Amino acid sequence: MKNFIIRTITGIIFVAAIVASFLRPEAMVLLFSIITGMTVWEYTGLVNNRPGVTVNRFITTVAAVYLFYAMTYYCSDLYAGVAKSVVFIPYLVTIIYLLVAELYLKQEDPIQDWAYTMLSQMYIALPFSLLNVLAFTANGSGLVSFNTLLPLSVFVFLWLNDTGAYCVGSLIGRHKLFPRISPGKSWEGSIGGAVVVLAGAWAISHFLDGSMLTMPQWLGLGLTVVVFGTWGDLVESLFKRTLGIKDSGSILPGHGGMLDRFDSALMAIPAAVVYLYTLSLF
Repeated sequence: MKNFIIRTITGIIFVAAIVASFLRPEAMVLLFSIITGMTVWEYTGLVNNRPGVTVNRFITTVAAVYLFYAMTYYCSDLYAGVAKSVVFIPYLVTIIYLLVAELYLKQEDPIQDWAYTMLSQMYIALPFSLLNVLAFTANGSGLVSFNTLLPLSVFVFLWLNDTGAYCVGSLIGRHKLFPRISPGKSWEGSIGGAVVVLAGAWAISHFLDGSMLTMPQWLGLGLTVVVFGTWGDLVESLFKRTLGIKDSGSILPGHGGMLDRFDSALMAIPAAVVYLYTLSLF
C-alpha cells in the first residue's frame, strides 16, 4: 500500500511537471534538457558496469545536452545572433573527439566504448532533441511559433496507452505479447491501450474541430504513438534484461529510473516526427 501511494504521488508530480513545461517554450527547453542529461548520465553509468566498457560519462552527457539545445536553436527563434548552420559544429567536434580519444586511452575494448557512446546519442539524445521539431512550427511566411499541443499529445497518448494496457491487461490479459522480453505484457492489454488512445485522439480532434489535424490524422498519430511506444518499452526491457537489472535507476520513487520512465517516448517521439512530416508531403 505504501509503495502504491509513493508511486501515485510521484506519477502525479511527474505528469504535472511535463504538462506545465509545455505552457512556456523556455520551461519545456529547460526541463527536457535536464531530462536528457539525467537520462544519458544514468545510461552511461549502467553500461560502464559492463566488463571492459569505459564510456566518458561527463563528455557524453554534455554532448547530449548540447545537441538538445542545438536543435532548440535550429527549430526556434528563441535565440539570435548565430547562423543556424554553425550551431551543430561543436557537437560534431565533440563526437569526433570521443572517437579519436580511444586511440590514446588504451582501453580494453574500444569498439564497445564507441558503440555504447554512439548509442547514447542515437537512442536518447536524438529522440529528446526531436521534441523541438514538434514544439516549434513555422507557418507559410516562415514565422516560428511554439506549439503546445503536438508534443504534449504524444505524452498524453503514451499515458493513455499505459493506463489502458494496464487496466485491460490486469482484467483479461491471457495471451503474452512478447514473453521472451516482457512477460507481463499481453495482447489484450496492448489492444485495450490502443482503443483508449484512439478514443483520446478522437476527443482531441472533436475538441479542436480539425483546426490542426483532421480526425483521421489524429487517429493515425495516436496509433503511431501506440505502436512505437510499445516497441520503445520492449527495447528498454531488452536493454535491462541484457544488463541483468530490474530497474534502470531509483531516482523516481516507485517508477525506477529515467530510462524506465521515458522508454516509450524514446521511440514514439521520432516516430511522431516522421509521421507528421509524411503528412506534410501529401
